[in-house]
Amino acid sequence: MPPPGCPAHGMTQNGLVRLPEITDPARTYEGLRQQYGPVAPVLLHGDIPAWMVLGYRENLEVMRTPKLFSRDSRLWNAFIENRVPADSPLMPMVAWQPLCVFADGEEHARLRGAVVDGLAQFNRRGMRKYVTHYTRQLVAGFSRDGTADLVRDYAEPLPMLVVSRLLGMTPDKGPLLVEPTLDLVRGSETAAASNAVVTQVLQDLVAYKKTAPGDDLASRLIMHESQLTDTEVVEHLRMTLVAAHQGTVNLIAHTLRLILTDRRFRGNLSGGQMTLPDALEQVMWDNPSIATIPGRWATSDTTIGGQHIRKGDLLMLCIAAANVDPEQRPDLSVPMHGNRSHLALSAGPHECPGGDIGRAIADTGIDELMSILPDMTLAIPETEIGVTSSWLTTRPDALPVQFTPPRSLGDLHPAQGAPVAAQPLPAASAPRQQPHPPVAAPSRRRSWWRTLLSR
Repeated sequence: MPPPGCPAHGMTQNGLVRLPEITDPARTYEGLRQQYGPVAPVLLHGDIPAWMVLGYRENLEVMRTPKLFSRDSRLWNAFIENRVPADSPLMPMVAWQPLCVFADGEEHARLRGAVVDGLAQFNRRGMRKYVTHYTRQLVAGFSRDGTADLVRDYAEPLPMLVVSRLLGMTPDKGPLLVEPTLDLVRGSETAAASNAVVTQVLQDLVAYKKTAPGDDLASRLIMHESQLTDTEVVEHLRMTLVAAHQGTVNLIAHTLRLILTDRRFRGNLSGGQMTLPDALEQVMWDNPSIATIPGRWATSDTTIGGQHIRKGDLLMLCIAAANVDPEQRPDLSVPMHGNRSHLALSAGPHECPGGDIGRAIADTGIDELMSILPDMTLAIPETEIGVTSSWLTTRPDALPVQFTPPRSLGDLHPAQGAPVAAQPLPAASAPRQQPHPPVAAPSRRRSWWRTLLSR
């Protein structure tokens, strides 16, 4: 086996790339594009073959043509031929479930409609209350000694604390679900066990909300006119939890890395050439939160990107490669401000319905964090920032920073030994509630953008 970093690392003897073993995704994707074109053969866990769709146009074609490329994983020839063991790390992401993401046509419309209606009740003002509240609590928990890892201490817990409350969970549940949710997406050997933990929590939540409904997604799905079964409610809550958490963690981590390391990026923000929402869209172009989406299954023999696809073949949609397709972006240095035609949220009938929730969490969370800790700097050389890669995602492994501890965080410091998210929070849909007390700050606090630029 070639060493990590070698272009041949993760390849079989016949030259096919094993996705679970790649260590440099961007380099691997471009190598596949040069060798095979916009669609390339790859191997998944257990050396099960699949197709990696790399081209922007080809990804759009697959996303927008459900009659040829279905979301129903029961069509997969590897399932039909019993080549996928029950404990495969693939199962949490590709095993058929009663979900809108595994349905097409009228059934997809019924299930997706319930999710869209459920998410529509959360307005941006309510979202900001949640994010601001939990940002201050997290900072109170890690800021005493003036150091933190922004991935472990902030990017990973914040989305879970917010999203778990939107689903209807009590504050103590969110922190417990961070690691299991991250693990089930990694495709690790413990992915199935982590998936079982998350599912059990959601089953308990649904049972409780049937007797005590509230202004939350679980209650909305239970009462929706689409008449979802209990299993359908649980699975759609799991889908929302996993997608919103994983996607937002990566979006926050990638954006904070750029803020801390890229002077041009900071300069565009400070100079007004780019707003923070623009910055998030640029990150979604260059580092989409979910690099690869599994998947689509061919409903019949067909051809795409010059490759012959057999009925039942699995196609992996490589968003990271599609967003930097030379045909779409010949010059990657040209900013994509205001351009939302990236594929980070997919496209077609299965486009992510919760994209604005992830944007709201990242936008508010980053702005609030940097306002509380305006002099934050990277504590290690930029070249030492590691990368966490899985078969589906890539993000900074850690972002160690140092800063001046805030003078006061009011009454938001958690009690010794208490969980960070232990305090109650008003429902996001209750705009008349008074916001929590603001964080105390020096009277002449400089703009955090100016502080960054002056270093």
